[in-house]
Amino acid sequence: MSASLAVEEAVRAFGGVRALDGASLEVEPRSITGLIGPNGAGKSTLFNCISGFLRPESGRVLLDGRRVDRRSAHRIARAGLVRTFQTPRVLARMTVLENVLLAAPRHPGERLGGAVVGRAREREARVRARSLLELVRLEGHASALAGTLSGGQRKLLDLVRALMTEPRILLLDEPMAGVSPALRVELLGHILGLREREGITLLIAEHDLDFVMRACDRVIVMNDGRVIAEGTPEQVRRDERVVDAYLGARHG
Repeated sequence: MSASLAVEEAVRAFGGVRALDGASLEVEPRSITGLIGPNGAGKSTLFNCISGFLRPESGRVLLDGRRVDRRSAHRIARAGLVRTFQTPRVLARMTVLENVLLAAPRHPGERLGGAVVGRAREREARVRARSLLELVRLEGHASALAGTLSGGQRKLLDLVRALMTEPRILLLDEPMAGVSPALRVELLGHILGLREREGITLLIAEHDLDFVMRACDRVIVMNDGRVIAEGTPEQVRRDERVVDAYLGARHG
């Protein structure tokens, strides 16, 4: 089975320091893959290069076998690869519902289809938006300004907007940070359901190792800009290179 997403020998430096130093990985279709590593391992830089917010200085990013590392973030998103951010980007002066509706996909020819088609699309988008908000317990905030949400609620809104685009591949950047323990359990179930119900492929960068071990089919471990280990959660948990990377980060 060919990979939905592949990164080949990606390199990206900042001020002479290589944040990515030949990083390579593959994500299989309909899988949930975890990306872990100590702070400064290169996870966020890798996400930025995959999603088009940065360009690798060398190496390639392949989406369904086609090179996308020279495309803009907008074009990559339209191709079906969408991401969330560690720090959510919400439009504070718009309502929560309006933030979600802005992410609704535009359908080819919609402008030519007349007002009836336009209204039908709008109704469908509103139903989907409210359904997604309900899944993350934000339906009661639909009419509130997004700027009034807490940090954890903004992360949930960022997730809902990403899902609203109907992605094929979804990159989640620390989705559990700032989210209450009770809601983490619900989000875990929802993320697992995304693969089952909609066939979405997920790559999740996360510091919550318990969540990663419970949610993911495979885990990829980064340190110093490179992939140092990968395998099933149990294989990674026992890998001495992973233990050394985390202990080195804590005690170095």
